[in-house]
Amino acid sequence: MTAFDRLDPLSLDDVLTSDEIAVRSSVRALLDQQVQPHIAEWFEAGGSPAPRELFREFGKLGLLGMHLEGYTLPGMSSVEYGLACVELEACDSGIRSMVSVQGSLAMYAIWRWASEEEKQRWLPGMGTGEIVGCFGLTEPDHGSDPANMRTTARRDGTDWVLDGTKMWISNGTFADVAVVWAQTDEGIRGFAVPTDTPGFSAREIKHKMSLRASATAELVLEGVRLPDSARFPEVRGLKGPLSCLNEARYGIVWGSMGAARSSYEAALEYARTREQFGRPIGGFQLTQAKLADMCLELHKGLLLALHLGRRKDDGGLTVEQVSFGKLNNVREALEICRTSRTILGANGISLEYPVIRHMNNLESVLTYEGTVEMHQLILGQALTGENAFS
Repeated sequence: MTAFDRLDPLSLDDVLTSDEIAVRSSVRALLDQQVQPHIAEWFEAGGSPAPRELFREFGKLGLLGMHLEGYTLPGMSSVEYGLACVELEACDSGIRSMVSVQGSLAMYAIWRWASEEEKQRWLPGMGTGEIVGCFGLTEPDHGSDPANMRTTARRDGTDWVLDGTKMWISNGTFADVAVVWAQTDEGIRGFAVPTDTPGFSAREIKHKMSLRASATAELVLEGVRLPDSARFPEVRGLKGPLSCLNEARYGIVWGSMGAARSSYEAALEYARTREQFGRPIGGFQLTQAKLADMCLELHKGLLLALHLGRRKDDGGLTVEQVSFGKLNNVREALEICRTSRTILGANGISLEYPVIRHMNNLESVLTYEGTVEMHQLILGQALTGENAFS
């Protein structure tokens, strides 16, 4: 009989291909060398001292826009991208966010909606990490209601002039190009905005207690003048930004399980070595019950992610199924982290262990790319046929 593996209790590796396992191993090796030794320090200090160098390292491995094809991009599978997201977020949600914003938001928006001229201008350099992108949709007063955004773009001769503010923008403080969505007389339109354009500025958001290892900015656009070539030529309305959000949500379905895995494994090791009352705490029934429940939800979440990944690669993944995964997996990941914290006791709040860092980070992941309530309503509408958003 096959021996039970406490770290892979369902033998999920048996249903992965050799290429998928190789991608996972390569990403894990890079993170173990370049990020893992420093991540707690970066979280405590409030950011990496050299984020652009980190992007170049990610680019060398093919992590940036890895699931996109053409323009010298890797064109890997959705499952391979998902497995990479697990490893990135097992390291830190902020690190996965950096890669996700670059590939699934900024690069995907340009890859899917920009003109061929703009694709050639930006995508090859973004794939290598020489060019960094960010994605401007959320505003100070409009998060879950992007249809009422206040950022505007107006025609002025053959140019466009943009005015407005975007909030909670990952990579924004050092990005070279910002994908910005704005209200126009023609509906919501997207633009690729070089960040050195006069009138564009990015202000770092301070005092945050989540995603501290990655930079978050407020983008301010004051009379930013762009040529018409910067406009995404065909898409209008929310179809454009929502298609990008769906790409990012898919990565979160996988990535959140990385944070859960890291916390669960820390709690499991702690329970096997920490002694109280003369025995390891893993020998007590209540601790075993916690570990068993965490193990169940972690691996159910991984199975769900894998199923959705296979559907995405086959072209059959729906928006509602992505919401199903994002809603379930982030909620369960946060509960796993909170339960892991109880097993570690007072040590659970120390950055010597990853648990409190993952816990804090997942509070942001729970909110961005659609809150719990938004995904409940997406599923609710699909189930009942009734629109309860307003």
